Amino acid sequence: MSAAEIRPATAADLRFITGIYDHAVRQGTATFEIVPPDLAEMTRRFDALMDGGFPYLVATLDGRVAGYAYAGAYRLRPAYRFTVENSIYLEPSIHRQGIGLQLLQRLIAATEARGYRQMIAVIGDSANAGSIGVHTKCGFQMIGTHPDVGFKFGRWLDIVMMQRALGEGALTVPAQP
Repeated sequence: MSAAEIRPATAADLRFITGIYDHAVRQGTATFEIVPPDLAEMTRRFDALMDGGFPYLVATLDGRVAGYAYAGAYRLRPAYRFTVENSIYLEPSIHRQGIGLQLLQRLIAATEARGYRQMIAVIGDSANAGSIGVHTKCGFQMIGTHPDVGFKFGRWLDIVMMQRALGEGALTVPAQP
């Protein structure tokens, strides 16, 4: 497992984050976006998450941003306010080195500290064994698959849904904000 520095993301990291996501959109099936968002759009998304008080982390190796993870609202209706959805993206050269696991572990801790009770992973492509494995190592349970809901690179893609309780999960009533 490679040792990465995990820290909160800043606006200065966004050009690197945009590059990592650009590759994921153009080459991968973890995201169902077809056209990579530009820096302005990635900045808008980052600002919305920061304004919402959500955690957004980067992993750096030798001082360069090599991956990132964040949590955001799972759904916008108020009943979902204690549930978040996570996202993790890495430079291709660092896959399978444990950095995604480190990011997810820190993201889980950051969301628990903010009082969230459930985390949902919406994993693009049921063949994405790396992401499914990392989530399983972090205690996520498989809750279902939506077959053939995305179409990218000339083929149909599934979405794998996984879920993990945060903190006390559903065992107690959360404090009202």
